[in-house]
Amino acid sequence: MSDESNGSAPLFVHYLTLDVFTDRRFGGNPLAVILDARGLTSEQMLQVTREFNYSETTFVLPAEDPGTTKRVRIFTPGGEVPFAGHPTVGTAIALVFSGDVAALDDTVRVVLDENVGPVPVTVRLRDGVPEWAQLSTAVMPVEQPAMDRAVVAELLGLAGSDFVPSEDYAPAITSCGLPFLIVPLARREAVARAHVNDAAFARTLRGTACAMIMVFAMVDDVPGVDVHCRVFCPDDGVPEDPATGSANAALGGYLAARTPRTGALRWVSQQGLEMGRPSRLEIEVDKRPDGSITAVRVAGNAVLMSEGRLRVR
Repeated sequence: MSDESNGSAPLFVHYLTLDVFTDRRFGGNPLAVILDARGLTSEQMLQVTREFNYSETTFVLPAEDPGTTKRVRIFTPGGEVPFAGHPTVGTAIALVFSGDVAALDDTVRVVLDENVGPVPVTVRLRDGVPEWAQLSTAVMPVEQPAMDRAVVAELLGLAGSDFVPSEDYAPAITSCGLPFLIVPLARREAVARAHVNDAAFARTLRGTACAMIMVFAMVDDVPGVDVHCRVFCPDDGVPEDPATGSANAALGGYLAARTPRTGALRWVSQQGLEMGRPSRLEIEVDKRPDGSITAVRVAGNAVLMSEGRLRVR
C-alpha cells in the first residue's frame, strides 16, 4: 500500500554530494550530506545511507549545545559511527556551499557536534567557493598493542618480509575517536598487494571494537607525498575506502609517537589509488617535548558533485 493511500504526505530531504580529499571530480571519497535531517528516524537515516551506498552519509540537525554550529550524525552502510574524517570535512564544506553557514570572509570556522564530541573545522574559500577544510580531532590518539605480525600477515594475505622489521613499528590499534589496526609495511608494493582474508578476518576482528584496518608504507619517490595507504572496513559494508580522515588521524598519532621530533609535525598521505579514486590528505600533529600530543588535524579539498531532493517516504 502506498504512503499516499495511508494518508502520509511524501517527505523529501535536500542533499548535496561531494568528492572529498580531492580537488577534482570523480576522485577522493564520495559523501552525501542531508542538510536538514529533522523528522528522520535512525532507521530512515540508515536506509538513506544504504540508498546512496557511499562509505558514509551525514545527517545535519540543529545545534543542541551552545558553542556548536550543527549537530551531525554519521552513518556507514553498516550503521552509525561516532566520528569520521571525510564526512566531517565534507559536511563543513557543504554547509558553506548551501549557505546554512554564512561565509563573511575567506575563512570560516564551524564546530560540528558529533557522537565523539565537538569537532572544530576550519573551511577555506577561494573566490567565494569553499574548497578546503581542516578538522581538529576531539580525542587525542590512544594506542594499544595489536596481534603479532604472523596473524596480521594471514589476515592481509602478506608475507613476514612485507612488514617493517623494527619492533618500534609493530602493528598497533590506534584511535582518535575511531579505532584502526595500523599496519606498517616495508614497501608500497606490499600495500598494493594487501587484501582482507575473509576467514582470518572472521576469526580475529569481525564484531570486535576494532574491525577496520589501515596498511601503509612511507614513500620517498612521490613529490609532496610521505605516506601511501589503504583502508579496509568490511564490517561497515565498505570493503575498501578511498579516503579515510579518521584513519589518517590515527596514523598521525602512530607516527608522532615514533619520531623524536617535536612541535608541529606534518605528513601528506595518498590513498585510493588502487581504487582509481586518488585522494590526498594533510596530517598535522602537535607534539610537546615531553612526548605528549596536544592536537591532531586532518585537512583536504572537496568538490561539489550534485544537489537534489530525495524522497524518504
